[in-house]
Amino acid sequence: MKFPKKEALLFDLDGTLIDSVPDLALAANVMLEKLGRSTFDEEYYREWVGNGARVMVQRALSGASELNPNLDKALVDRALSIYIESYKANICVETRLYPEVESTLNKLRSLGYQLAVVTNKPEFFIVPILESLGVADLFCVNVGGGTVSECKPSPAQLLYACEKMGVTVEQSIMIGDSKNDILAAKACEMHSIGLTYGYNYGEHIAIHGPDVVVDEFGDILNYIL
Repeated sequence: MKFPKKEALLFDLDGTLIDSVPDLALAANVMLEKLGRSTFDEEYYREWVGNGARVMVQRALSGASELNPNLDKALVDRALSIYIESYKANICVETRLYPEVESTLNKLRSLGYQLAVVTNKPEFFIVPILESLGVADLFCVNVGGGTVSECKPSPAQLLYACEKMGVTVEQSIMIGDSKNDILAAKACEMHSIGLTYGYNYGEHIAIHGPDVVVDEFGDILNYIL
């Protein structure tokens, strides 16, 4: 399908624009070591990202995708603080843009699209990462964890981004690799594009019914031009 004329494109960050797991895993393992707990290989963290920093920490403490309901809140709070400080110190060491991301974003901006980042990652991490990767100036709005009261799969972040850009839901597309991106788009009746790479808990993104599924970031151009 070809989308009708759109004005704004909303992008998830981790697993969509960037592969950040190596640095997330490093920060989480530093946290676990300081708490005297066993660490995990990077592959585990690829199944644990996508719901924000606190959930990531809870999964690391639980050693599983399913959260341990008996985790002590004080322990989680302490662990989260350690994790955030560790990640701040190593925010973009091995993090990289996925193939075709920079060239595709530049093409979209040259065509007049407004671009936004909409991520569950804490808001204060977004700009430092984008600046380190040389793409910060391509985005007019950045929405992260803490920007509004709810994160994806709630539609709140998407609606906020549209408001800031002065566009309607109908004029926008949500683009991401996770079911949270697709569910958030569906919740506000926004069109969505699902990417088959990235982090989606071992599930194929098509299961969640995006309007379009693509394998490579650059394939987005086939549907919106």
